[in-house]
Amino acid sequence: MDLDQLTALRTPEGSTALASAERVAGGDPLAAAAALRSAGIPGGLAAAALTQAELRRRAVGKFGAAAARMFLTRPGLEQATRRVVADRRAARLRAAGVTTLADLGCGLGADALAAARAGIRVYAVEADPLTAAMATANAEAAGLAELVTVECGDATAFDVSRVDGAFCDPARRRAGTGRRIFDPNAYSPPWDFVTALAERVPRTVVKVAPGLDHALIPAGAEAEWVSVDGDLVEAALWCGPLAGVPRRATLLRSKEGPPVDASGRDGSPSHHLTGSGADEAQVGPLRRFLYDPDPAVVRAHLVAELAADLDATLADPSIAYLYADAARPTPFARCLEITDVLPFSLKRLRALLRERRVGRVEILKRGSALEPEKLRRDLRLSGDTAASLVLTRVAGAPTVLICRPVPATG
Repeated sequence: MDLDQLTALRTPEGSTALASAERVAGGDPLAAAAALRSAGIPGGLAAAALTQAELRRRAVGKFGAAAARMFLTRPGLEQATRRVVADRRAARLRAAGVTTLADLGCGLGADALAAARAGIRVYAVEADPLTAAMATANAEAAGLAELVTVECGDATAFDVSRVDGAFCDPARRRAGTGRRIFDPNAYSPPWDFVTALAERVPRTVVKVAPGLDHALIPAGAEAEWVSVDGDLVEAALWCGPLAGVPRRATLLRSKEGPPVDASGRDGSPSHHLTGSGADEAQVGPLRRFLYDPDPAVVRAHLVAELAADLDATLADPSIAYLYADAARPTPFARCLEITDVLPFSLKRLRALLRERRVGRVEILKRGSALEPEKLRRDLRLSGDTAASLVLTRVAGAPTVLICRPVPATG
């Protein structure tokens, strides 16, 4: 995809090509291309339309029905914020009084569009010309062009005195190769610019990788980890007056619904666990129930806070499984009932599962080097019942827990 192809796709002929591509996409790519050429669509336009149709199909999981109108690139789609996350962030910014926002490194415009939907005037900056043109096209397709202005340029040169809020999503992949960048100083914009941004615009939010080292979190900032349907998708730093707590784990659901407000009250429930991120959970013996915390809770270092809520303890100080005597409803962890505990031994485990006629297992692990799929093959399962296996350590010793799920009640 290049700028000329994007321009062609936005003509009436391009719209026809896109509609034709959407009807044949998802099957054999050679047959789809042949179908478009037989309909009189030039080869270059047909290829661009088919690429967009395929990307739009993949984008539904992130953007819902709006994906059908968007212009996308593969790297841009991979890095774009999910709509449910972007909408919640925009609602929180609006509730904090932000009316004009600089989106520095806007990509395809997912966050800019969310802010505009919340009524915020957005000035977006993107260094890549094609991506900037797509962000503009996406704002127009969403009917938000009056609220979103996209500039192709250097985010570090933008005059932030024009806005009362800033959002920055530094590029964490290398241009051209798509390889991940793990050194924050190699981000674009670089980390020193990002961390200094809050000094110039107090209401600043920075999107960061979920694996961010806690040592890089600026003093006074709120660090938030967000999961959607149990998958950890991003982290964000809320600076200045936007910071409410030191650490926050936010759990969202992906279903489409009315726009979220700052608390997530929209029919698509959100749940928040907060704390210092510095407390440590107590260590104790194995107990009847095991809690597997949501990854956002683990990454936010809020396992101790969850343990206090559940009256639970760790069985190993370095393993984030919690154990309790009672099964309490919580959105922040999955609960399993432990039926058997044994030191790990393939022979003993295989014999016990054969005795129980277990033919299907899910395998969870923390603190174990075993490969779940290899273990599944080695167990040579045969039977008509199911079980959950938890591979972990207890007081430093490799242990397997045989469990059964506890139905969620809240």
